[in-house]
Amino acid sequence: MTGSGTLLAHGVGSKQDLPIPFSFVVVGAAVALVVSFLALMFLWREPRLDTVGAGRPLPAGLRRALDSRVTRNLLRLLGLVITAYVALAMVFGKDDALNPTATVVYVLFWVGIPLLSVVLGPVWKLLNPIRTLHLLLSRAMGTRPEDGLAPLPAWVGYWPAAASLFAFVWMELIAPNRATLPTLRLFFAIYLAVHLLAGTYFGSRWFDRGDGFEVFSSLLGRLSVLGRRGDGVLVLRNPLEGVAGVPQAPGLFAVVGVLLGSTVFDSLSSAPSWVNFAQTNALGPQRTATLGLVLVVGVVTAAFFGASALSGRGTGHPPMQLAQEFAHSLVPIVAGYFVAHYWSLLVIVGQQSLILLSDPLGTGADWLGTGGRGIDATLAGPTTTAVIQVCAVVLGHVLGVVLAHDRAVALLPRRHAIRGQIPLLALMVGYTVGGLVLLFAS
Repeated sequence: MTGSGTLLAHGVGSKQDLPIPFSFVVVGAAVALVVSFLALMFLWREPRLDTVGAGRPLPAGLRRALDSRVTRNLLRLLGLVITAYVALAMVFGKDDALNPTATVVYVLFWVGIPLLSVVLGPVWKLLNPIRTLHLLLSRAMGTRPEDGLAPLPAWVGYWPAAASLFAFVWMELIAPNRATLPTLRLFFAIYLAVHLLAGTYFGSRWFDRGDGFEVFSSLLGRLSVLGRRGDGVLVLRNPLEGVAGVPQAPGLFAVVGVLLGSTVFDSLSSAPSWVNFAQTNALGPQRTATLGLVLVVGVVTAAFFGASALSGRGTGHPPMQLAQEFAHSLVPIVAGYFVAHYWSLLVIVGQQSLILLSDPLGTGADWLGTGGRGIDATLAGPTTTAVIQVCAVVLGHVLGVVLAHDRAVALLPRRHAIRGQIPLLALMVGYTVGGLVLLFAS
């Protein structure tokens, strides 16, 4: 990213940093997926993932503390305070490389919150300042937050979230001056207005489907061992059962398509051949990059849609339903790519963000006491990063294979369930190989 500051490349690992030859890594990753599928075919003949009643309840006292009104209100207040602090830098700070806004938005918020959700669950749902403002507005008007002026139509599904996320990744990857304060102010002013108005009209359920950032956090939060059973009780659970319970609605496959495709495009756009093409063709860099982003997201999404449709061909299930049924299997793949792609950025630039946040107005202050700290790159060394990248991508795809298999044996006729998964398996092998090649293209 460029603009008021220059952020580090998203990955610092290279083929040379791997402890074994890169060709062995690629072949081994593909073999791991195929072997996983074969093992599941013989050992996992019935659906095993309980999406409603699974999990061991937390101790009653701990559940009461975590679910108490005080805890929820404190988290909502924390979300408002953090947002106000960053907004202070965004609105009144200097538009230069020392302003923390860009690094907070593109690193701590965009990368840190979803990955924190993998550990703690959907944290942004409680921290989300727009949801909190909507709650306060509802209380002031004497209405219930769930009640809007009209119900949210079922066909809307996750499509608004997919559009919200696409708008953000376009700004992150392509928009001119994307790290400058005017650009960030305009985007978040529009985002606040659109989602607060939509929440007012449709009620707070809008945020579960329409707010892209909350949907992203909630999807990755399904991978957390901390979750809720169908009766709302907080439990420790198998993360796969959490992901298998992702609420289905139209557009879910588009959300994961945007997340996965934009990450792929980010890796692709760093290649020297793409940079040269974007800068020399008649369309110009911005238009070329926009078309490239649309094309890559479209290809990644269409490939999944097609593989899902082929998996259920001849079973009577509509292609759109199949895409919705299997979309959750891409959630661990998205998480794996996010870790692989952004690991070094989060470790190094995340620390830089905390340092810069101590002086939000650029006056030389040290409000948080972090201004004099240095950056520790121990966890982002080339070899460490390269190994984390490979492990994250391969593990994400193996979990995806498991999720797709469990859904297939639950959804498809027994005689069709195994061979029907072959298109999805082929797609995941392609995603794995392609992802690794793009990550280590240097």
